[in-house]
Amino acid sequence: MYHVPHLSTGDLLRDHVNHGTELGLKAKPIMDRGELVPDDIVLGIVEERIGRPDCAKGFLLDGFPRTMPQAQRLDEILRKRHFRKPVAVNFRVDHDVLVRRVAGRRVCSVGGEIYNVHDLPNGQDGRCLVDGGTLVQRSDDRAEVVLDRLAAFERQTRPLIEYYRSTGDLEEVDGSASVEEVGKKLLEILAEHSVDGHRA
Repeated sequence: MYHVPHLSTGDLLRDHVNHGTELGLKAKPIMDRGELVPDDIVLGIVEERIGRPDCAKGFLLDGFPRTMPQAQRLDEILRKRHFRKPVAVNFRVDHDVLVRRVAGRRVCSVGGEIYNVHDLPNGQDGRCLVDGGTLVQRSDDRAEVVLDRLAAFERQTRPLIEYYRSTGDLEEVDGSASVEEVGKKLLEILAEHSVDGHRA
């Protein structure tokens, strides 16, 4: 509908890791421990990516910013590239639900399709329904790593909620609702804030 790229910082970082880039080699041990990748690495990857032609009419950032310095630097980057202010969406979900969701996530080793072990139909037997690939758990999806990430969120990311609320750029969504309800709410938010396609 909006035809803008979905930019997951996690995916961007994993792409650098898989390709063995300098940034990827720096990020890999940090990601394996479930820690937040330093701002200089993440910011370099994000700024390079949103400078590509397919981002000219806007983009969706997923997993970024996570810290106040990242948010402030993002504001500078957007101004420099003549984008409007971002809209930040906070998904409200209980920690117990988050741990169950993330620790239960499995990814197809062939096509990258995503499943959750709590929702797999009987007889699937750990195989992708699309191409039969083995379903694997990412190292940063282990329960103990998820708990560490939630602790990091409380320390470093929660202040962003008040930051974006104070600037009038915060929208909140009940992330515990159904996929359909969450999707509908997100489309309403996009429709409200998208004027010329140049909103991050």
